[in-house]
Amino acid sequence: MTKLTLGSHPFLLGFDQLERLVERTAKSGNDGYPPYNIEQRGENAYRITLAVAGFAETDLSITVEARQLVVRGKQAEDGSDRVFLHRGIAARQFQRSFVLADGVEVAGASMEHGLLHVDLQRAVPDSIVQTIRITTEGGTS
Repeated sequence: MTKLTLGSHPFLLGFDQLERLVERTAKSGNDGYPPYNIEQRGENAYRITLAVAGFAETDLSITVEARQLVVRGKQAEDGSDRVFLHRGIAARQFQRSFVLADGVEVAGASMEHGLLHVDLQRAVPDSIVQTIRITTEGGTS
């Protein structure tokens, strides 16, 4: 007995890329830092909000690589000789990835009160009806 995968199911032609996206997302291994929210702000608008307290805009980078939104943060080293009695505020670099669906684009990003907002917009495709002409093979029509 063979196992059917999503990309090899006979009714799902051309969905092998979806299977690769699911595998890539499962392997991303995010550790939960920084915490984030994803909200729907309209029928075709979304916002990802990351809690990046302590990071300046210059410490953060946002890129889109192969349909994957990647947010990276790296704080500059503090050269002072401070002695912490308790250090509960995370000051480490991070990378957080989100797989974007086809047609979803980054509309912009902003910082507000230690929160990084990344706005996404889905382009609405035109509804196209295509009529396929039927021809006969080997015969004259």
